[in-house]
Amino acid sequence: MEKNKYFDLYREMVIIRRVEERAAELYQQGKIGGFLHLYIGQEAVCTGIASVRQPKDRIITAYRDHGWAISSGIDPKIVMAELLGKADGCSKGKGGSMHMADTEKNFWGGHAVVGAHIPIAAGLALGDVYMENEDAITICMFGDGATNIGFFHEGLNLSKVWNLPVLWVCENNQYGMGTSVERASAVSEIRQKAEGYGMRNERINGMDIMTVREDVSRVMETMRKKGGPYFLEILTYRYRGHSMGDPERYREKEEIKKWQDEDPIGVFRKYLVAEEITTEAELDEQDDEAEKIVEEAVAFAEASPDPEDGALFEDIYTEPRPVEYRGYEMALKSEGE
Repeated sequence: MEKNKYFDLYREMVIIRRVEERAAELYQQGKIGGFLHLYIGQEAVCTGIASVRQPKDRIITAYRDHGWAISSGIDPKIVMAELLGKADGCSKGKGGSMHMADTEKNFWGGHAVVGAHIPIAAGLALGDVYMENEDAITICMFGDGATNIGFFHEGLNLSKVWNLPVLWVCENNQYGMGTSVERASAVSEIRQKAEGYGMRNERINGMDIMTVREDVSRVMETMRKKGGPYFLEILTYRYRGHSMGDPERYREKEEIKKWQDEDPIGVFRKYLVAEEITTEAELDEQDDEAEKIVEEAVAFAEASPDPEDGALFEDIYTEPRPVEYRGYEMALKSEGE
């Protein structure tokens, strides 16, 4: 891998970290409304996976989605504008923190209801099979808490029954809201839940971006060759609360400190220096560049206009359009026509 690629990975993780830190500040200033779920500590997962996917591969995730939006190619300016509810945001300011999306980049959201996007992921993969989009993989992320509800089991079951190309990714950050995995799930090693569906599965380290890249690349290569779904449990940790209103009374400071010693940005930085790929001074320059990008994103978002009042009534219904499938044209009509 060329040196610039290492820089790109490092800088992207730092940008995500700083976007989240600035978002927390803006939330406390009352400039961001609603819920805000920060991705601090999990940056190696989204950066690592997105860096080895192909453009035809779809990405869909839950509500902790800011990092995924950036890794999918959405400009941090657009992400920040959406966080502030501005018209220049990726969802025109009407989605906010939990509804980032850009289908042109094959990023399908950003979903607020826990686990509700899991059957949608199966549907995206089914669509690729029908449309003969060869080798395309749908990558679906969710937290450990989502594995205890019905959507999860419906989605996994259908993906196995229909042999759909879905890479199921559980970002196990150890807590579902304020409840630890051990207290909420009968199976604490989440990957074992895939065994019930006869699905290939494994558990990997999500705090080391090089490990994430290597393991996910290998898994996706296997999927493209052999087809069907695959389940990954990626062990990671969120350094902040479940959301901004979380008092964090359920975990000790010593536990957080232990995980912070394995900070994914710090781990990657040490690797780059130890392998003599770069120097501390060059990485400091990348930090400065990331800081500049994020500050420009904040300035852009704050200067962006609010949505017009009439925008409230836009994007509610889709326009009817013909759909061609294997030589047959089908007209989609709105209800009531």
